[in-house]
Amino acid sequence: MAGKKILIVEDEVSIAELEKDYLELSGFEVKMKNDGLEGLNEALRANYDLIILDIMLPSMDGFEICKRIREEKNTPILMVTAKKEDIDKIRGLGLGADDYITKPFSPSELVARVKAHLSRFERLTGSEKVQNNIIEIRGLKIDKTARRVWVDGEEKQFTTKEFDLLTFLAENPNHVFTKEELFQKIWDMDSIGDIATVTVHIKKIREKIEYNTAKPQYIETIWGVGYRFKI
Repeated sequence: MAGKKILIVEDEVSIAELEKDYLELSGFEVKMKNDGLEGLNEALRANYDLIILDIMLPSMDGFEICKRIREEKNTPILMVTAKKEDIDKIRGLGLGADDYITKPFSPSELVARVKAHLSRFERLTGSEKVQNNIIEIRGLKIDKTARRVWVDGEEKQFTTKEFDLLTFLAENPNHVFTKEELFQKIWDMDSIGDIATVTVHIKKIREKIEYNTAKPQYIETIWGVGYRFKI
């Protein structure tokens, strides 16, 4: 992980500096921005391996920043919120954030989250280049190597975690997975986080691949259990 570049967008300077210190002790290169608009410009200007993004920021909030970054980049985003309300978390995930962490949190937990997301992203986009591995199921086409998805010939844009989750389900058709199992498989973490993350990502995937989200033909909800990819 040494040399990986992290951008922290956080207006509370003392918190940002604490995060920076712990990340640098773990070998990361860290840059801080304390203003929302400046943070967005920096995120779009330079190439970072991960962005730690606070929600409450001067000049532009974290939700808008996340949305704007996702329009151009697939960089992992870890959102930070001081609120415990699920709506903030779900809204951030719906805009393309990969995960969230609620203040107050320990610096060691933050470092663990950062490492987990970087490891996952690196494995999925790394140097293990092989002949394109294609999954085709009815009108759905998933190119695992290029990490691209088409529905009836029209390409759809997926965040990292949306793509991972869709691919995992498609590779294990007719198997019912609980939310807990999917969270562990896709996010590489057991108890860290919230399984509501899975529900939000399933909803976003359905909006992109299903003809009728009320009657999904691909990802089926098994009430009281979890989800199954139908073939």
